[in-house]
Amino acid sequence: MMDDDGAGISETPQARLARKLHLLLDLYEAGGADSLTYPEIGRHMSDRGTPLSRSRWAYMRSGDSSLATDPALLRNLAEFFGVDRDYLLDDAGEIPKLVDAQLELLRSLRESRVRNFAARQLHGISPETLDKLRKVIDDRGTRKE
Repeated sequence: MMDDDGAGISETPQARLARKLHLLLDLYEAGGADSLTYPEIGRHMSDRGTPLSRSRWAYMRSGDSSLATDPALLRNLAEFFGVDRDYLLDDAGEIPKLVDAQLELLRSLRESRVRNFAARQLHGISPETLDKLRKVIDDRGTRKE
């Protein structure tokens, strides 16, 4: 992970897992679904023999708890989100090609939403100002996070 200056910063295994879960949640919502609710994920996990309490789910997402290491739990979560079953178990932080491609699509969708919002909301602004805003949005979209 990089900070704003591009220098490497350490990331705990809990934070890495939380980051991966947030990526999966973003992709889930980008797929046209509403926000994922705990009952949906809890039901899926219980049905597969790996119950997940609401509080544990919250801690896993925040990265504030001990690391979830139950392979069956993590594989069932990955299955729910439709990614490689070992994605959440891999501590190297690598992003599978499918997830990487989906993230690029998500970025494009978000940029498109910003452009569409700006076009609707910023009527009456000079073309020069609109051009400057577009350049800022484009520059932000080309930076890697």
